Amino acid sequence: MIYIKPEILERVNTWLTPTFDQDTQDQIKNMIASDPKGLEESFYKDLEFGTGGMRGIMGLGTNRINKYTLGKNTQGLSNYLNQVFSGEQVKVAIAYDCRHNSNTFGKVVADVFSANGIQVYLFEDLRPTPELSFTLKHLGCHCGIVLTASHNPPEYNGYKVYWQDGGQLVPPQDGEIIAEINKLDYSEIKFEPNSDLIQYIGKDVDDVFINSSIKNGSFNTSSEAKENLNIVFTSLHGTSIMAIPETLKRAGYTNVNIVEEQKDPNGDFPTVVSPNPEEPEALKMAMELAEKVDGDIVIGTDPDCDRLGVVVRNLENELVILNGNQTMILMTDFLLKQWKKEGKINGKQFVGSTIVSTPMMSVLANAYNVECKIGLTGFKWIAKMIKDFPELDFIGGGEESFGFMVGDFVRDKDAVTSTLLACEIAAQAKAEGKTLYEKLIDLYVEHGLFKERLISLTKKGIEGAAEIKQMMVDARNNPLKEINGEKVVLIEDYQTSIAKNLQTQEESTIDVPKSNVLIYYTEEGSKIALRPSGTEPKIKFYISVNTDLDNVSAFAATEQLLESKIDAILKDMNL
Repeated sequence: MIYIKPEILERVNTWLTPTFDQDTQDQIKNMIASDPKGLEESFYKDLEFGTGGMRGIMGLGTNRINKYTLGKNTQGLSNYLNQVFSGEQVKVAIAYDCRHNSNTFGKVVADVFSANGIQVYLFEDLRPTPELSFTLKHLGCHCGIVLTASHNPPEYNGYKVYWQDGGQLVPPQDGEIIAEINKLDYSEIKFEPNSDLIQYIGKDVDDVFINSSIKNGSFNTSSEAKENLNIVFTSLHGTSIMAIPETLKRAGYTNVNIVEEQKDPNGDFPTVVSPNPEEPEALKMAMELAEKVDGDIVIGTDPDCDRLGVVVRNLENELVILNGNQTMILMTDFLLKQWKKEGKINGKQFVGSTIVSTPMMSVLANAYNVECKIGLTGFKWIAKMIKDFPELDFIGGGEESFGFMVGDFVRDKDAVTSTLLACEIAAQAKAEGKTLYEKLIDLYVEHGLFKERLISLTKKGIEGAAEIKQMMVDARNNPLKEINGEKVVLIEDYQTSIAKNLQTQEESTIDVPKSNVLIYYTEEGSKIALRPSGTEPKIKFYISVNTDLDNVSAFAATEQLLESKIDAILKDMNL
């Protein structure tokens, strides 16, 4: 006898009503009979908004991405937009990536918006996420949507919501919209489109976006230096193929080798285990091509083209992947140098970073007398900084997960402009007889050697979610007093908004929105952060250690010393 929990059955039964089409009902009946475990996973909760909007596995049910969950979100959002901007013609822009169903989901979302009297600008084909952020501002829209699951596996899709400033949704709007969505019944979704209100957009917007990207990402690199840089690029089957090759070409980079096998957009991502440039495996084919053509720099982007992985040659001329912290240090320092050179730094500038990224960002900013603002994980918080401090100029900013933003013309991490910026830095370094790697070591000699490592534990399903929750409860209730023989001197708990100095027992308030993050700082400057992912079934541990670096020749030995220290910390924490 198949047993299904009553509360699950109650949720399932609402989907067996005429509100849902016959095909949906038939598939659910089939799941009841043959896959009760899958049925439970599909219906045990509503899919939630995380740090990047809503992201989940495609399929039927309240905990899945489908026509109805997207329709309900869009209906709630339409109601909210029409309330907040009553008396105005509300306008939204919609883009989508290469994933399965993204184009049909994009059309469903456009239909629901138009059915609610909202003017829709829908891209005619897949486009990078940063282009949507740009388009929203460019066309004066109130809201924007991207259908994407970023770097998640092929079975996922998602729904990212952007607001008037071009940044992703932040409080209080996110909570107000969620409340509006939760009030709705599926029967209230208006699926019948008003075709007069749907306008398709494409090349006209592409041109303006690419030109803006070149304007923001170019820094007086000579034509000779650009032509002399040997670039290898892979789009990992994603949307960046629509923008990056053209951007590099228009910017004057003539020597670009594209990984042909990964060029065509494909939601199966057939040549990689995961289309995530954070995973070394994802960049393997690009690195092999770089060896063949003697490439100077390799760049790979994720499916929606907001994050980039950068590969450079080390002191032994071997190809090595820079982590996200190293990439943003190089980019931020370069931008700061440019601003300083142009005499534009006057105490009214800032760079942005996140609580789990390298502390070296603050050290860099201080060296240039520029403020470093630090927010929660997710680029929406960096975009919010720009909005909250209009009197300050935003130079650039990034986060450890391979995202960077150059200037404020786009309000989300932007792999198009960041790819160009990486090539500008590499081309200028090569013209000086240096590699990007040597530039990085120079920064370590100047500011101290910071070493980071990320450990992700994947815990899937209902049991996994409970396990992650318990790990955070244990860490809060029994905080570490000592890590690897170093006393813990400060604990920041972003859930309670309290930072506690363990030496003085003094408590202070953390002035950022609440988030389920716990950070330990030790007496020797080590930093350990614990954070459950908002978009994946993972708990992440971020380790950062640092020491002085006397000279370039001491780099290898000092780096090894820090690696051993991280190993010891992980061993001490049973990770």
